[in-house]
Amino acid sequence: DYRYVWLRDSALAIEVLVEAGFTDRADSWRNWLLRAIAGDSKELRIMYGLRGERHLPEFELDHLPGYENSAPVRIGNGAAEQYQADVVGEVMIALETLRDAGIEEDEFSWDLQKSILDFQEHMFDVKDHGIWEMRSEPAYFTHGRAMMWAAFDRGVKAVEKHGLTGPVERWAQLRDRLRAEIMEKGWNEQLQSFTQTYGGTDVDASLLQLSQIGFLPYNDPHILGTVARIEKTLIDDAGFLHRYPAGTGLDGIAGGEYPFLLCSFWLIEQYAHSGRLDDAREKMDRVCATSSDLGLLAEEYSTSYGRLAGNYPQAFSHLGLIRAAAAISHPESPLDPAATR
Repeated sequence: DYRYVWLRDSALAIEVLVEAGFTDRADSWRNWLLRAIAGDSKELRIMYGLRGERHLPEFELDHLPGYENSAPVRIGNGAAEQYQADVVGEVMIALETLRDAGIEEDEFSWDLQKSILDFQEHMFDVKDHGIWEMRSEPAYFTHGRAMMWAAFDRGVKAVEKHGLTGPVERWAQLRDRLRAEIMEKGWNEQLQSFTQTYGGTDVDASLLQLSQIGFLPYNDPHILGTVARIEKTLIDDAGFLHRYPAGTGLDGIAGGEYPFLLCSFWLIEQYAHSGRLDDAREKMDRVCATSSDLGLLAEEYSTSYGRLAGNYPQAFSHLGLIRAAAAISHPESPLDPAATR
């Protein structure tokens, strides 16, 4: 059930709105987001109802067959109770984007950000379910740990660049500790690639975000090695990118899935910022050709049936499209983290 607001998606929407010059809209969205997560930071949720509801229990409607017999039909969302380590980082990155655009913090907004960084520190050693809301046992997902790095990094920058107050030395220590940890446990020397989870061998498309958040430059050998591994294992015969290898059991869901369009846009962004503009344009044309007659994109695309699949329209896909288009238009843009951090 997708009739909710994910903090992750909201944060990305804020970033895209700011980068497109719609700061008023982004500021309004920020105010909603801050109201939704206000209160005890230990009660932070990954998603909320439109009116800020926190309790979103999941139920299966066994009497309904589902679209084309795609049972089970669910209302509510069981992932609402998950801990996903990347969420605080996503929020802090978005709010940094607003600060850099000249939207000043008020006392409430910055206090709340310090509070969620306290929450992130409290959860420092806790395993999570990852960006893809895995329904199996929690793990240390490399992407989630990198987003935790980003959360503390943005806290440090808020103090150093914008004159805000906070325990900057402690945040810097946590940031540096995470960087060392990720380089040691999230990197597989034999495969020359970052991996989905610490100590694992599978790759994950979310690792393409490590360069987007400034953890490493787009052309760093660790990133390029990971891209090569992703190209080898996650791209299907039609050139579309899957989120992760099917059949690993981590997602707790039987069977495989269709390619996830956002992931292809992440790869396009990576290509554009690492000197592979021709590859970026070719894949951009390929992915955009899947859109409906209204120019809308779904969550996934079935290359076997030649049709969109999953939730439609999907904000994630459109936000990825906008970022990818900006990367192709301005491959050396100051929005490129490798050029600005």
